[in-house]
Formats: sequence, structure tokens, C-alpha cells
Amino acid sequence: MSFPGKPPKLVPLKATTNTLASKDKEKNRKFKKLAPSEWGHQFVDAHVDVSEIDSLGREIKALKPKVEDLFLSSSGVNSTKKNIFFIYLLVSLGLAYHFEAEIEENLKEGFQMIEEMLSGEDDLHTVSIIFWVFRTYGHNVSSDVFRRFKGDNGKFKEYLTEDAKGILSLYEAAHMGTMRDYILDEALSFAMSCLETLVATGTCQPHLSRRIQNALGQPQHKNAEILVAREYIRFYEQEEDSDKTLLKFSKLNFKFLQLQYLQELKDLSKWYKEKEFESKLPPYYRDRLVELHLVTLPFFEPKYSRVRIMVTKLFVVQIILDDTCDRYASLREVESLGNAIERYSIYT
Repeated sequence: MSFPGKPPKLVPLKATTNTLASKDKEKNRKFKKLAPSEWGHQFVDAHVDVSEIDSLGREIKALKPKVEDLFLSSSGVNSTKKNIFFIYLLVSLGLAYHFEAEIEENLKEGFQMIEEMLSGEDDLHTVSIIFWVFRTYGHNVSSDVFRRFKGDNGKFKEYLTEDAKGILSLYEAAHMGTMRDYILDEALSFAMSCLETLVATGTCQPHLSRRIQNALGQPQHKNAEILVAREYIRFYEQEEDSDKTLLKFSKLNFKFLQLQYLQELKDLSKWYKEKEFESKLPPYYRDRLVELHLVTLPFFEPKYSRVRIMVTKLFVVQIILDDTCDRYASLREVESLGNAIERYSIYT
């Protein structure tokens, strides 16, 4: 009996399924047992030196003001351009989260003089980087800035093909387009063709060629920031004009994040083992704990550590349901399970 205004109480009922028939049915089920995870659960025994993490944290804190000083205080056009390039480096090296306030302030000031900044600028690399940075942070810079690089025939000028960095930057900028940025569609096609030719002919430096190949595989805008940082640190280290302070800071930061991820995997593997998932879960289940943690790394900053752990645990539960529905249960059983979950959602 239920009372007005109150949901009916769910009462667990005893299953009436024929036991012998159920056992026979279970034996006859067909499913492909998947290979175990390549990673296994080795991280249970991983050694994480907490004192090293603390030491790296102190080094990062001490070096941060020196990196912050690399922002130019002058409000002139040239200084603003250099600050935009510096912001691009911070994003690419995975350091932007350390300087969010400084970045927002510089972009706000820079956007007010965007027309003056781009007026008469004929360097493809410079225009593309400025466009990419402002679009990345939500400022609507017009894609018409790239029309200056097109000839009378309506195509991008031929001399641009010799500028490897410029073409690469144009390629990255072209991925920041909207449905109405038709010129960026042309730019993407042009840049991709040029980059593929550069890689095939081997006409640029090895470290730049490697970066071009990475970009063709996954453009920066669509990649996880921590993976971009790993690649870009290696690239930036081989650049002739790299700043030693910034490079050191980026390496310390990356090492700090690596150790934090390792600690998270250790904690997750310990939790997985304590819950005895390996022995309790059905044989059709995909054991992919490490891979599920990797999915959370777009939230790569240290402050999201607990989020990464909790979301990974949630994914473990989700994949149990997913595999049960997709790889094991009959359609009728899936419908029954779905109905049960819906009833639970309504009354809780």
C-alpha cells in the first residue's frame, strides 16, 4: 500500500527462475573473452617518492615568479605581440594553468588593439599564432586576416610553401574555424597538402618534421594538453631561441604531473585489488583500469586529482553495465536491467 504524496516502496522479490534451466542457459551463452590489459595491475607496487613530489613542488613555486617576469609590462603593439607568443608557449608547454590571471589580463588588453596589432602584418606564422591564441580563449578574431595571404587568383600565395613554421601554424589555426569561416577550410586543405609534402621530401629540420607529423596525426586543438606538452617540450628544447628558464620550469612541471598520475594509478589499483574485482567480475568484463584513467587526463591539472580518481571509478562501474548489455545479456535482459535502473532513479 502507498500513501498520497509518497512514492511506493520497492520490495525485493525472490527470483522464480528455474535453477537448472538458468545454469544450462549460462553455459550456452557465447561471448568472446578479451585479452587482458597490457598494463595489468603493476601500479599497485609502483614506488612513488612523496618527498620528491614535495621537492618538485617547492622548485616550481620558487621558479614561477621568474617565468611570470617573462611577460612584458609595456603596452605597445610589439610588446603585446610578444606576450601573445609567450601565451602560446605556456599553453603548448602545459603551463597555462599557472598563469590564468596574467593570461586573461594580457588577452583583454591585446584584444582591444587587435586591429592595430594585425594591421600590415605579413608574416604567416605571426598572424596564425595570434589568431590561434585569441580563438582558443574565446575571442572572436575574424578569419578575414588570412585573406592577405591569397593572390589575385584566389589561392594562397605560392611563396608560403617555403615557410614550414608558418604553414604549420596556419594548419593549427585552420582548426579553430566555425561553420562560416570558409577561408579556413581552404587554408586547411592548402596547409595539409604543404605539410605532407614537407614531410615526404625531408626539407625541414628533424625536430620540426616530427612535430609536423604529430600535428597531422592529431592537431593541437583536438589533443589532450598534457600530451601536447610532452611533445612540445621535446620540440622546444631543440629550438635555437628557447628560453632556459621556461624550459626548466616546463620540465619540472611535467615531472610533477607524472608523479601525481603515478600516485593516482597506485591508489586506483589498490582500490581495485581491495574490492576483488578480478575474482568477482564476470569473464566478459574488460579489465581496463589504466586506460580508463587515461581518459580523464584532459583534466590534467593537479587540482583535478580527486576528480580523475572518482571519474575513473565511475567508468569502471559504467563499463560493467556496458559489457553486460553489449556482449552478454539478451535483449529481454537488457530491457529488464534498463527498467530496474529507471525505477531506482525515480525513487532515490
